[in-house]
Amino acid sequence: MAIDVLLGLQWGDEGKGKIVDYLATQYDVVARFQGGPNAGHTLIFDGKKFVLHTVPSGIFRPGLINLIGNGVVVDPIVLAEEVASLKKAGVDYQGRLLMARKAHLILPTHRYLDAASENAKGKSKIGSTLKGIGPTYMDKTGRNGLRAGDLHQANFQERYEALKEKHMRLLAIYPEVDFDLKAEEQRWMESIELLRQLPMVDGEYFIQNALDDGKKILAEGAQGSMLDIDYGTYPYVTSSNTITAGVCTGLGVSPSKIGEVIGISKAYCTRVGSGPFPTELHGEVGERLRAEGGEFGATTGRPRRCGWIDLPQLRYTIMLNGVTQLVITKIDVLNQFEELETATAYRVDGKETRQLPYDICDVDLQPVYQKHPGWVRDLDRVSSYGQLPEQARDYLLFLEDQLEVEVTMISTGPEREKLILK
Repeated sequence: MAIDVLLGLQWGDEGKGKIVDYLATQYDVVARFQGGPNAGHTLIFDGKKFVLHTVPSGIFRPGLINLIGNGVVVDPIVLAEEVASLKKAGVDYQGRLLMARKAHLILPTHRYLDAASENAKGKSKIGSTLKGIGPTYMDKTGRNGLRAGDLHQANFQERYEALKEKHMRLLAIYPEVDFDLKAEEQRWMESIELLRQLPMVDGEYFIQNALDDGKKILAEGAQGSMLDIDYGTYPYVTSSNTITAGVCTGLGVSPSKIGEVIGISKAYCTRVGSGPFPTELHGEVGERLRAEGGEFGATTGRPRRCGWIDLPQLRYTIMLNGVTQLVITKIDVLNQFEELETATAYRVDGKETRQLPYDICDVDLQPVYQKHPGWVRDLDRVSSYGQLPEQARDYLLFLEDQLEVEVTMISTGPEREKLILK
């Protein structure tokens, strides 16, 4: 058996949670492989809305195992709140939510450092979610971190205090920020009791044994490919590998175990926070996209920057990830636009190119657009590909032709049932 991968191809917020939830019935295990509570996967069904930050999106499917992999960084406070909301909603997570022992823990002082560091950057802020993600990954690579498995070690408290002391020394170099460390630390200590009660596994062996037993596994990514620490719009990126390669390190599997790679893109494009965004629209059209799409961050609530779909950017992430299937979400947001545009290339220093420049942050880059007729029609009652307006089908066929990947699913709304299989 192989591990199928589902991930975002843009700057995050592509609608991964809904697609994982839909596909989950075809799998035995859903495993998060990177990121932390900076992710926000939104699911809407039975008239209720759920936002998951750490728990894999397969948790709402009865009987399905959900693994928080070793590549994830975990804030016990956030996880405890999520589990409490699942319990309140009547979701039976007992025995189905597993934690990899090698997953690193986010301490209160990681969030303190995140806030202090971002505040000190002034106008050079990278748009951090202030969840402590970056400092936690820094401790991981600096070989100072605490891991979930350490919670069961006799010297855990001693190691916690040593890491906290290190953070306090670092905090002394930054201007003061408002952070109630005592209160946050108390919440954290209460929340780690939940983690101690969760089943912990050696994630790499758990996954391999499941594959050997013929189990089907779906690896769930967080954020988007353009936020990858190595291949994203550096330095305006996250602190982990968000691309397919991150599955191998984040779950402990070999590249030969990767099967289908399902890439998700909105029918347009958005970005939260700072950093380059070639197709960003600053005027009325951008505001319309934001309003129609309800484009506000599921984790931070920040308004998302909006623009037309960017095909050079998508070709890049499709190449990096080895995408075998393409899912287009939020096509319904374009319902009322009489004319659409797609960026098919860039103009850099007077020359046209289909490749992303090395330093997209500083280069003078102008998108080259192609216009398309809109369909100006509601898609609420559309339940099959053939029922889509001709202009919508033409738009999707154009994307397939340009990106050389088949579109296999189209999302026409946030609800679970509003999904067309092509």
